[in-house]
Amino acid sequence: MAGEENNRGAFRIQAFYCESNASPVYARVATALAEGLTRDSAVGRRVLDWPGEPTLDALPLRLIGGLHALVLAGKDAALAAVFRGEITDAAQVTTILNDALVRHDEAVLPWLDGPPQTNEPGRSAALMTGLIEVARRFGPKLELLEIGSSAGLNLLIDRYRIDLGGTVIGPRDAAVTIVPDWRGAAPDVPAIEIVSVKGCDVAPMDATDPAVEARLAAYVWAEEPERLTRVRAAIAMMRKRGVNLVEADAADWVEARLAEPQAHGVTRVLMHSVVWQYLPEPVADRIRAAMAAAGARATPERPLAWVMMESDRALGYQVIRVRHWPDGEAWRVVGSSHAHGRWIKPGALDASDGIELPDSAKLSPG
Repeated sequence: MAGEENNRGAFRIQAFYCESNASPVYARVATALAEGLTRDSAVGRRVLDWPGEPTLDALPLRLIGGLHALVLAGKDAALAAVFRGEITDAAQVTTILNDALVRHDEAVLPWLDGPPQTNEPGRSAALMTGLIEVARRFGPKLELLEIGSSAGLNLLIDRYRIDLGGTVIGPRDAAVTIVPDWRGAAPDVPAIEIVSVKGCDVAPMDATDPAVEARLAAYVWAEEPERLTRVRAAIAMMRKRGVNLVEADAADWVEARLAEPQAHGVTRVLMHSVVWQYLPEPVADRIRAAMAAAGARATPERPLAWVMMESDRALGYQVIRVRHWPDGEAWRVVGSSHAHGRWIKPGALDASDGIELPDSAKLSPG
């Protein structure tokens, strides 16, 4: 239900996510905004009067991204000290945040207009965890279709070197190596050959544009400088050779791709990460229907699979799920992951530590 208390609650939920992901600075910022955001700024008024579902809309990350952009641009020294973790007193943090919003109202307000663009290469390791299961079931050749590609950094998945607990996948000369904290036995990886990678986004971003690079940097949490280094290295890869990324409605694009001829011996895979919550329900329903129809047509020679890294919003981490056809089995959880791929735990979920969500913020998988 829309209302100021629900909107403040979204920041408390975000603080829980940040604490669960070992990000105390952002947890402190989210808590300060939850408890102390005022109506002295146009940003504050818009946030507190947000008409939608603030958790599903990722409202806290929209606002914190705008604040971090000020820090990266060197616009506010006091705010920068908060983001460096140098100021920890709750009252002082709250005052600095509200003062910064008043001073920089015009600059921050546009950051509320759209969802955050946390285009994180580390998520490729979580997606690869699902792709391993697909290759194990159907064979090495995979045709990847990604929705919600944002700036396309995970469309580089076939060019990254990914180390999963000592098991390494990808080219030896990769410019980016992704090494999550793998919390389990090293996987026995079958042969994997990614024959093509295509993606779409309703509003794709050109990562090679310096302004877009700066925007992507603002959504990298300030206390994770290694992520920023990796994002910039991935963008450098794109400047050398681009990716197949188009502007399209996700449902339109999925329906069109599934209608195309499929090569013998190649598994067609729909994949996505931290996207499902942003899809309008009619779009999500069409994708479910399109995958079900394509699954009914799938054969052992031309299989279909669906791999996702998406939230169980009551938990502080992402869930890696896989489904495939022609066997038509139900969704299977193959692991869980830090939101930015810092760690991956193969196997069943540990749901012992969660947070109570309003019904409006709960999310159903595909």
